[in-house]
Amino acid sequence: MSLGDVLLAKGQITSDQLEAARGAQGSGDEPLEKVLVRMGFVEEEAVLEIMGEQLSLPVVDLSSLTIDPKLLKIVPAKLVHRYGFIPISQKNGTLTVATSNPHDLYAFDELRMLTHRRIEMALAPESEINRLIKQFYGVGGSTIEDMVAEEDVEIISDSIDESGDVIEMAQEATVVKLVNEILIEAIRDRATDVHIEPYETQLKIRYRIDGVLHNAPVPAEIQRFQLAIISRIKILSSLNIAEKRLPQDGGFKIKTQGREIDIRVSIIPTSFGEAVVMRILDKQATSLSLATLGMSEEAMGVFKGLIAKPHGILLVTGPTGSGKTTTLYSALNMIKSETIKILTIEDPIEYYLEGISQVQINHRIGLDFARGLRSFLRHDPDVILVGEIRDKETAEVAINASLTGHLVFSTLHTNDAVSATTRLLDMGVEPFLISSTVEAILAQRLLRVICKKCKQPMKVEPKQLPPDFKIDKGATLYHGTGCRHCRGSGYVGRQGIFELLILDDTLRDMIVQRASAAQLLKVALKDGLRLLRHDGWDKVRAGVTTVEEVLRVSKA
Repeated sequence: MSLGDVLLAKGQITSDQLEAARGAQGSGDEPLEKVLVRMGFVEEEAVLEIMGEQLSLPVVDLSSLTIDPKLLKIVPAKLVHRYGFIPISQKNGTLTVATSNPHDLYAFDELRMLTHRRIEMALAPESEINRLIKQFYGVGGSTIEDMVAEEDVEIISDSIDESGDVIEMAQEATVVKLVNEILIEAIRDRATDVHIEPYETQLKIRYRIDGVLHNAPVPAEIQRFQLAIISRIKILSSLNIAEKRLPQDGGFKIKTQGREIDIRVSIIPTSFGEAVVMRILDKQATSLSLATLGMSEEAMGVFKGLIAKPHGILLVTGPTGSGKTTTLYSALNMIKSETIKILTIEDPIEYYLEGISQVQINHRIGLDFARGLRSFLRHDPDVILVGEIRDKETAEVAINASLTGHLVFSTLHTNDAVSATTRLLDMGVEPFLISSTVEAILAQRLLRVICKKCKQPMKVEPKQLPPDFKIDKGATLYHGTGCRHCRGSGYVGRQGIFELLILDDTLRDMIVQRASAAQLLKVALKDGLRLLRHDGWDKVRAGVTTVEEVLRVSKA
């Protein structure tokens, strides 16, 4: 019986699914089992189990194996990339190789001749094999091997004519493919940023995943193509390829897995060449819903009341990457309707929202936040979102918009909620204007969530916990032990922790008197303000995150 017929007999697929897969396979070379997996009709593990029974081959869990790096030197890297297998053990002159395609006998004949060893096969999922190939041989390893092998590829140096050789090389298929592979791997790993950092002896690539940077495994030879890679990114971003002394900003779009993704590019000159950061803005990967932000029910109820007010200013504060824009977009998503007009002015526009008019800042033509805001007031809006209050002029126009009957949302870079008022005072805004317009300030951070696949209870001694963390005797805390789903980190995804300060009459009077942030905080705590840290501890008690995460993103 064919593998498809066995799957059908075991009830793993239906006859309709089998026919659909055979139709999709056509006369192509792709094995039927891969078509079934690709179309989502059956799990790859189920296919491997049946294939193992038919061929009397073991199925191995690569995530539980420790592979000796010396073993990898036995097998030529070009074979690993070409055929998609990886050596996992060696005993008595027999080399065991993990593969997802045991039918490619030519590949194993070639491997036997080149290694002079007897070859045994074990079955493993293709995704797991690819993960190990990237881990040990680097992202884009096969592409770099091809580039090194090409006779017309030379080591790039600063002496090469920027308008000639580098541009030509940057548009070669191999360089294009390499940059694509770096981006696709970042998207697959849910990265928000890709850092390309040149040093004296290496070119380092790092992905920011769930707010933390991770080294991407890349072949050492990648440094030879540093200029070609950066030039390719410049070409995509419509930047000046010859300018290497000044910072440049740009962006481009890519389409992968059926969805469009915006890439925002920032380039700065460093001692050993230009460093690049690419911000990945994946609209479909971000849920613009207040319910998924991690806000407590009590805070959510208060926040919903604030965003429904007819006028006033709501500020969201926190450092870069703390989710401020996502929170405000979620608020706009909740209140938008056919009966209100919403305008936003942003730098840049991160997500396009249906039913909302969004304006992009453009400093080259003089369109900044203050100028755009002044124009907004003549455009009859009900709600205005200002991407960020950076200076006195923008703050005063935002306050004026609030005083004339508009609801204004904006962000500030401060560490906590009470510091927002003193930040506005430092900008030169009159205290009575702050007092009469600002309704509330929301401070937030993002902390990583424990991976559900490897979540385990843990014992903790009370003396090991921070002094401000109180927990009932016998309560259970959790942590992630690390698995392939979370890349061994113990965390997958992030949630927000929040500190919502409502300005009452007492606090407004203190602002008019130019009270310090410390004085405001003392009064706010007496009135029941819950700090970021308090919200974090609640999430630790609920088993959402760990003590270490709260300590990482907040201070006592």
